[in-house]
Parts: sequence; structure tokens; C-alpha cells
Amino acid sequence: MSVFLCFLFLAPLILIFLHVFKPSKLNLPPSPKKLPIIGNLHQRGKLHPRNRRNLAEKYGPVALLQYGNVPVVVISSKEAAEEVLKIHDSECCNRPETAGTKITFYNFKDIGLAPFGDEWTALRKLSVVELFSVKKLQSFRNIREEENDLCIKKLSEFATTRTPVNLERTLFTLIGNIVCRIGYGINLYECEFVDENRIMELVHKSEKVIRATAFSDFFPGRIGRLVDRISGQEKRLKNIFSEVDTFYQNILDEHLKPGRESSDIIDVMIDMKKKQEKDGDALKFTTDHLKGMISDILTAGVGGSAATVLWGITELIRNPKVMKKVQDEIRTKLGDEKERIKEEDLNQLHYFKLMVKELFRLHPSTPLLLPRQALSHFKVQGYDIPAKAQILVNVYAIGRDPNLWENADEFNPDRFLDSSIDYKGGNFEFIPFGSGRRICPGMTMGIILVELTLLNLLYFFNWGVPEKDVARENVTRDEDNLDFVQVLHP
Repeated sequence: MSVFLCFLFLAPLILIFLHVFKPSKLNLPPSPKKLPIIGNLHQRGKLHPRNRRNLAEKYGPVALLQYGNVPVVVISSKEAAEEVLKIHDSECCNRPETAGTKITFYNFKDIGLAPFGDEWTALRKLSVVELFSVKKLQSFRNIREEENDLCIKKLSEFATTRTPVNLERTLFTLIGNIVCRIGYGINLYECEFVDENRIMELVHKSEKVIRATAFSDFFPGRIGRLVDRISGQEKRLKNIFSEVDTFYQNILDEHLKPGRESSDIIDVMIDMKKKQEKDGDALKFTTDHLKGMISDILTAGVGGSAATVLWGITELIRNPKVMKKVQDEIRTKLGDEKERIKEEDLNQLHYFKLMVKELFRLHPSTPLLLPRQALSHFKVQGYDIPAKAQILVNVYAIGRDPNLWENADEFNPDRFLDSSIDYKGGNFEFIPFGSGRRICPGMTMGIILVELTLLNLLYFFNWGVPEKDVARENVTRDEDNLDFVQVLHP
């Protein structure tokens, strides 16, 4: 049996070795030295997004990594990003498959990770109409304002008692309830099947499965999937995700109850599914499509916005002069007697919005844009990009490129004072939400969530670190945000 297993593992690896290391006639991008069979897999730990500027410095703005049998092209410059996301957008608008994303997004029946095609087009159009249109965004305004008002009242208790606040959990609960009310028609404070404080854990579990790696990610095909099953990795990932799946199933069951009155995007999809079954349409929504949309809403809607706001407060605590300038503008423009912030108040602010821009530049919620996959061969910066290669656009490195940004690692909103650069996908030195066909459809919603939350936090409170040595040390460390903070009345 052991001999058979050895043969089972070694035979395909030998074939892969012969395939990966055979001479190529293509002009491939520069690459670190590879090891037999595994390629550059042993270097993945060194290739964290925050270290990939080193990759660009050594190998240039277009670098090739070989992860097992999968070629991965890393894009780290404005010019190369423009070629990929604009000039060759149609040639690399597909998504690669991984074991973790297959579980999290229900066989890729979602928007973010779905293969490019008719299903993806239909789902994206539906999300734009039912979630992200101007009319829909305006209709959700009261929900966003109500939840922020509730959060401020809770934080006031901490400010009065001068008790440190777990800001990360507070933000996940706030934004989680906003997203659940908008996306699912469910108020977490009244929900019978989940506690509002569990949202952070559910999002983190989902993200853990997405980030997890499996043998089949690097050696795709039947052998890779077989190894995942034999090793137990597939089962482990499903076990981690099981609680999240139960949450999604409960949401779906709630929508399937007879006599339901509310009408959100899941209700619309259920009605479309029934109509498709009746009319015999070629494109049919399944339960996987419904849960894939539910997964997209939670995973993309909550974690990124909460993390961005947390980074915002962290950077302002670290840069008190910037915080004073931002708060002076807010409190001067809005006065000091407001009991509740409204979204229209954002229109009065200028420097505040520059601060948010700077926040997105330094701390994009996805340091590497969701990976793309080349549908066909094309060239970038003169290098050949083979079909089926994965493409990673390193937004983190581009946003901190010293050739594009003066004092690139400093948090300085003043850099945008005389600049027309924005984050809507047309300026490739600043693309935190991506660009092209695969640009984030929820960009406007995400920006509103971040801006309104930060405005409330900065208008009603002053911020600092708790009186602890650990916290005082942590405030100077650039790579860590602050979980616990001191909230004070002005």
C-alpha cells in the first residue's frame, strides 16, 4: 500500500517537473530561482503583499512566480497595471479556482469569483440594480444613519466611564448590521439564529477558508483534488466553514418562509428562480447562486469596510496633527450642536475626504486585487503572459511606490490637495477597488460606509490609546492597527 501511495504521488509530480522546467520559447517575465516540482512555493511566506515591493525592486514591475504547476504573474507598477486592467482587460477577466474559494462561494456561483460569462454578467447586473444603483443607495440611507446613531450612543457610555473600547468588534457589529439589514432584510439585534457579536467571527472564518491553501491550488486537476481528500484538507476547510454555511442557510430559510413581506436582492433572486423554473429559461438560478450572493454580501461588505475604518482611526491616532486638522474642519463646518449626523453632511467636507483618499492609498482592503486568470496569451511590458496564468495586481506596492508618491509610506492627506486623482478605476496609480470589467461593484456603497462611520466617530469623540505600555508601543508600529482604543468626549 505504501509503495502504491508513493507511486501515486511521485508519478504526477515527475510529469509536472518535466512540464514546468522544459525550455520555453516565450519571453517570460523575470523570476526568482525555482526548485524542482514546487517552483517558488517555498518563498510564499516572503512574498507577503507588504514585501512585494522588494520583488519589484529586484525583478521589475512584472515578475513571474511558479507555484507548483501554476504560473503567477505579479504586477507592481502603474503602467503594467494599466496594460492588464485596461488594454488587456478582456483577455484576463476570468478568475482562477482554489479549494477555499470554491467552498466559500458555492462552486463560484457568486459575483466576485465567478468565471467570466453569462452567469457572471446576469449576477452583476442584478446586484447593480438591486443593491448599488443610485436609487437603491439613497433608499438605504436611513438604515446607515440609524445604525451609526445607535453605535454612537453605545460608545458614549465608554467615553463617560473612560473605558477602553474594542473598536474592531464595535465596527464589525455596526457595519455587519448595516449590511445585513440592506442585503438580507435582517436586523441582527432581533435575529433569532445569530448574535450580533458573532458577525466578526463569521467573517473571519470565511476569510480563513478563502486564504487557506490546498494541494490542488498548486497542482490543479484530478490528482490535486485526490490529494486534498486523502490528506483531509478538503474536510478541514468544510468544517471551518460549516458555521458560516449554517448562518447562510438560516438567512435563506428566512427568505423562503411563506408570507414574507420585505423585498431585498435575495427575495428578487428567489422570485427569478421560480420564474426561470416555470418558463424553462436556459440560465437558471440554483440554491448555490442564492447562497453565493449571500456570501458575497457578507464577505465583501463587512470585513473590508470595518478594517478600513479601523485603520483610519489608527492612522489618525498616530498622526495627531492630521486628526486635529480633520476634526477642526468637521466641527467648524457642521457646528457643535448636532445630535445626529446625516449623509448629506459629507458634502460640506473637503479635507476629510482627502483623508479618506489617503487611507485607501495606504491601506487598501485588498492589498492584492482578486486574482485574474489569462483567457489567452498576451503581452505586458514586452513580456509574454501565457494562457491560464494567474495575475496578481499589487495595489499595496503601487500605492506606496516612491516613484509615484512623495514620502510614500507617510499618512499625509495634503498630497491630494491639488490633485485630481481618484479611486474610481481610471487612475492606475490608485486603484484600491480595481478597474475594468472586474472593478468592485460595491465601491460606492463601501465608500459611503467608510465615510459616514468615520465622520460619526470623529465628530462626537476624541481618540487615543489606553494608558498601557503595550498600547503605547503599538501605536508606533506601522504594520499593526489598534484593536483597543480610548474614546473620549470632546
